[in-house]
Amino acid sequence: MEPALLTVLADPDLEERIVDWLLARDDVPGFTTFPAWGHGTAQARLSLAEQVAGRRARVAFQLVLPLDTARALVAALAADFSGAQLYHWLQPVLASGSL
Repeated sequence: MEPALLTVLADPDLEERIVDWLLARDDVPGFTTFPAWGHGTAQARLSLAEQVAGRRARVAFQLVLPLDTARALVAALAADFSGAQLYHWLQPVLASGSL
C-alpha cells in the first residue's frame, strides 16, 4: 500500500459540493481544505478582475490515500465534476500519521 498525497484545486463555489461528495465516500478517511490562489498564463479562463490581480481564487483539497485509491478518486472526480476545471496532482508520501 504505497501512500500518496492527492491535491485537488477547485473554484471556491464548488467547495461545499466537493466536501459533501468526499464525505459521502467510503474510501476517503479524511481530508484537509484551505484557500489558495492560482497563478498562470491561461488568461482566457480568468475574469477581467482576475487578469488585473494576476491570480484566481481557488480552494485546495488534500488527501493522503493509498495510490490506487487516489487514482480511482481522480477518475471519479473527473466523471462527477466534468467541466468544472478541477486541477490535481499526486505526490508520494514518505511518512504520515498522528503525533
